[in-house]
Amino acid sequence: MTLRILKPGLQTTVQAGPRAGLRHLGVPASGAADPLSLALANRLVGNALLAPGIETTLTGVRLLFEDDGFAAITGAKAKARLNGERVKPHRTLAVAAGDELEIGPAKAGARNYLALAGGVAVDEVLGSASTYLPAGFGGFEGRALRSGDVITVGPHGKAPKMLKTPKEFRPRASSSWALRACYGAEVDLLSKESRFDLFDTNFTVGRRADRMGLQLEGARFQVTSGGRLASAPVFPGTVQCPEDGTPFLLSIDAQTIGGYPRVAQIARADRHLIGQLRPGDHIRLLWRDADSARDELIAKHEYWREWLPGIGDVI
Repeated sequence: MTLRILKPGLQTTVQAGPRAGLRHLGVPASGAADPLSLALANRLVGNALLAPGIETTLTGVRLLFEDDGFAAITGAKAKARLNGERVKPHRTLAVAAGDELEIGPAKAGARNYLALAGGVAVDEVLGSASTYLPAGFGGFEGRALRSGDVITVGPHGKAPKMLKTPKEFRPRASSSWALRACYGAEVDLLSKESRFDLFDTNFTVGRRADRMGLQLEGARFQVTSGGRLASAPVFPGTVQCPEDGTPFLLSIDAQTIGGYPRVAQIARADRHLIGQLRPGDHIRLLWRDADSARDELIAKHEYWREWLPGIGDVI
């Protein structure tokens, strides 16, 4: 099966699971910004949960199927049309050669995921098929998709079951988010008032927002590192605070080390939500200690396991 990109949108890439075990070599995780939504789409077409799919950003995508197959759409709140007729997300779609699919602009949330039965057929680089744009490798030629690109889909054997995601397993996109977080390693470099404000501020996502990270506006913190902090490991979900006092939330493509104070870390249970944040969204950090964050992750895995048995590999 192949499909042709007609209108690629703002930033449409091939994404799959993350790159693991390579951070000591300076290789970030990359992968789907919202791996839960990718897994939900793959579940509907019979793929492995983190099989390569197509990730859109804000403005959607329009494409042409050149063969028969099966597809599914999840993620941000957006209208989708197949040959001009509305189709709903979170269900298996049968597509035929000559069909045209359009995923419209995201109304809430930032990213949509299109899974195709058999998965997008691209080579793995450093253990993953995901696109890492800053270094230009993985995915489709290491870059965002362009008009005219022809995407090959792997074989899928027998037709998948025609499924719908149960309503209780359909995440709802929003413009206001609550993210559980723990203190970071250098939180003591914030003033006492700033440590309080960290979990008592309604942040707004600024215009600096992409797969590398997002600037959080709404409070300016007092930090005492003096610009002399030694570089230290950082991860997706790390909240850094530069000398100007404006915190920055690292996302899936973020670097592996940084020299700014790490004042918070988004709990693993909520890390997948970072991929749906967009400029103008409101964020509140909810403090958790390490034990509570672990227990809530275990509880979240238990909840999702009924529909996604491999949820432990996803979030």
